[in-house]
Amino acid sequence: MGCKNLYQKARKFVTSPTLKQSFHLLTVTLLSLLLPLAFLLVARLSCVNYILTITSDHSQPSPSNFLFSFQFYTNPAVLYILISAVSIATLVHGLTGKITFVSESPEATYRPHLYIAWIALCILQVSVGLGIEGNIATGIDGAAFGVERSLLSRVIFFLGLHEIMLLWFRTVVKPVVDDTIFGGATEERWVHRAAMALSVGTFWWWKLRDEVESLVVVAEAKKELSMEIEMADFLGWWLYYLTVTIGMVRVVKALIWLGIVMLCKRVRRNRSDHENIEITTNELEVQDKV
Repeated sequence: MGCKNLYQKARKFVTSPTLKQSFHLLTVTLLSLLLPLAFLLVARLSCVNYILTITSDHSQPSPSNFLFSFQFYTNPAVLYILISAVSIATLVHGLTGKITFVSESPEATYRPHLYIAWIALCILQVSVGLGIEGNIATGIDGAAFGVERSLLSRVIFFLGLHEIMLLWFRTVVKPVVDDTIFGGATEERWVHRAAMALSVGTFWWWKLRDEVESLVVVAEAKKELSMEIEMADFLGWWLYYLTVTIGMVRVVKALIWLGIVMLCKRVRRNRSDHENIEITTNELEVQDKV
């Protein structure tokens, strides 16, 4: 009887809504961090490519290191395609707000969208996993240039990265995790946004802010040295400024919203003052008549 009661209590605890929601929050947060990790890996690969280009010994990565060889020759193409697709979708959604799969109602789950989300999530997870293994095996560090951009540029890039991460969370991670844990779509809560902001902020401060600038520094350094700019260098430069553009769109929209709010308050205040003046005038006219 004791074992049976213990089993029932354990089963009740495992299937409790609180535990499911906590596991759901942890899972979507970790999977959403795959996108900032992809940015970090692409930046490190850009740095390694530059170092191999300028060294006098143009030796290629060791063929025996399969993880590094795959990461250096094949993995970047996959990462560039996925990051570019999500970034462009984020920019279009920020400018127009007219992407169908972003505006889906939380009560409905569209199976084709879910299948695409599963495929994209699995591909990115495998690519990032192999990239991390390759970094550990070779000791790659992307903070080799020692060049820091302005604080404003960093802040705008962070805002753009946060927007890209939010779209990745809403369109890929959350539908997959919702279908796996709850069997259907759930509503987005404020705690999800808070977890996204806290996780990407921590990762940015810990590692990404010092290394992601390799995406743009490599292309600029090669241009100054009159070296050939490869496609990977151009894509890294393009991704960096695309993310900055997304951040600038967010800042402009926030300023417009703030201006509209202040204008509405001013109009209400003027209308209230005008009404008070009319009331006072009417009262004076009544008193004069009396």
